[in-house]
Amino acid sequence: MDEVKAPKSRPAGRVEVRVDECKGCCYCIEQCPPKVLVLGTTLNRMGYRTAKYVGEGCTGCGICFYACPEPGAITVYKDKTAV
Repeated sequence: MDEVKAPKSRPAGRVEVRVDECKGCCYCIEQCPPKVLVLGTTLNRMGYRTAKYVGEGCTGCGICFYACPEPGAITVYKDKTAV
């Protein structure tokens, strides 16, 4: 019997990290429920390794935004039309 696959739903959200604002504290990484943020390997202009979005899996919950102590370092975009 052939397996029926459900169509992929669009991601519910995405995260943008401004690397020059990030201090690499990892609060956002620790608090992210779907674990879609990781600590990057490159350094920003201040010498910090910064948080990085893996590119998929974001639910758009915004917990990373609220956990971040740096105003403006993280922006969460939520797709209101996502299934």
